[in-house]
Amino acid sequence: MKIYGVILTAVMGCSMAMAQGDGGITLWPKGVPPAGAARMSFENAAMMISHRTATGRVEVHQVVADFVVVESGTATLITGGEVVEPVTTGANEIGGSSIKGGVSRTVTAGDVYVIPPGVPHWYILEPGKEITCLLIKVTKK
Repeated sequence: MKIYGVILTAVMGCSMAMAQGDGGITLWPKGVPPAGAARMSFENAAMMISHRTATGRVEVHQVVADFVVVESGTATLITGGEVVEPVTTGANEIGGSSIKGGVSRTVTAGDVYVIPPGVPHWYILEPGKEITCLLIKVTKK
């Protein structure tokens, strides 16, 4: 888990209070966030655990990049292409029912990847399968 703290500090340039003896590092032992800390937010970033048990909707984050570390499980990740039935789901966020013409790949435990802002992405899970990821969302400035 120490490496996640290093990634978090290096990628986001977070400015945690240095008054603490450990430099302000928050440890999530074995990938489990401390009680009450399912999501940690910083000036332009947030860190969370994402657990999926079924296929969801397509997502497009217009100003947010997703840095992902797959902790366990397997899914098919489709990226790029065109969002089918796009709808605005929030500020700078688009959802959809599927992707037409995207690139399909299998992601599994140990994989690390970045989904840049504006790229449609969709996780497809086979029935009974799950995937858990450490997710770091960085907002483009």
